[in-house]
Amino acid sequence: MKHLIVIVGATAVGKTAMAIQLAKALQTEIISADARQFYKEMEIGTAKPSLEELASVKHHLINSHSISQTYNVGEYEKDVLNILEKIFETKNTAILVGGSGLYIQTICDGIDEMPEIDENIRENLTQRLESEGLESLVKQLQNLDPIFCQNADLKNPHRVIRALEICLGTGKMYSSFRKNEKIKRPFFITKIGLEMPREMLYNRIDTRMDTMLAQGLEEEVKNLIAFQEHNALQTVGYQEVFSHLKGEYDRAEMIRLLKRNSRRYAKRQLTWFRRDTEINWFSYNNFEEILHFINDNQTYKVSETL
Repeated sequence: MKHLIVIVGATAVGKTAMAIQLAKALQTEIISADARQFYKEMEIGTAKPSLEELASVKHHLINSHSISQTYNVGEYEKDVLNILEKIFETKNTAILVGGSGLYIQTICDGIDEMPEIDENIRENLTQRLESEGLESLVKQLQNLDPIFCQNADLKNPHRVIRALEICLGTGKMYSSFRKNEKIKRPFFITKIGLEMPREMLYNRIDTRMDTMLAQGLEEEVKNLIAFQEHNALQTVGYQEVFSHLKGEYDRAEMIRLLKRNSRRYAKRQLTWFRRDTEINWFSYNNFEEILHFINDNQTYKVSETL
């Protein structure tokens, strides 16, 4: 049976470097599970692999779309399964790497089918987000679907709006459509989580943000103003710059918020991934141990199927 290796962890922990090392050792290809690296216009603020890294191993779903296109997790699932089918024609393993928990969960477990909702509802909620702020929408969602709110990331406006539009459009709780039934994939999955000491991770996040600013993050964001309502831009690293460009605070405050919010984002990522008991955690730089674990796990899984 074919083998999908999933590499997860917080932003700046070293997922890209580890995935490339493993792909070279296993002679395979990498699929991105970063919900922002799909977009070719979002180069600096998404910490994409360098041109040298992209050339060293074949990557999929990086710079694959324009920010002017809509692209959702359902379309992503179909694309990844098609890519995996092609990879598995000639290779026994493939690597999925990224920090977008929902996208990874969708590939590993499948996605629940949701009803079609009137676009006017989403447009109204988006306008309310801008005029009233996220807190107002969260309070409404907590009243309509307290079950979903128990474990949801209520700081993510896209998730809140998506849940609310289902509630308002159907008159039912969003959680009632989430069966949480895992789909059995035609390949087995090994999940690897990368970790490092918190202080070290936070220092790397701060350094990465300084590098992004030096590379021209502000200019990149200026060129994306026309698309600032796009879901991919409603995220850390872009929202802070948009607010600065609007004159809401000065550059020093923008930099402080970029770093603070990136650290908070890393903490939320870890909270999400720690809930998954199938993830095997390793030190961010322990390549040999991870490779040994993958090979052992593959041998064990193959013997299980015989």
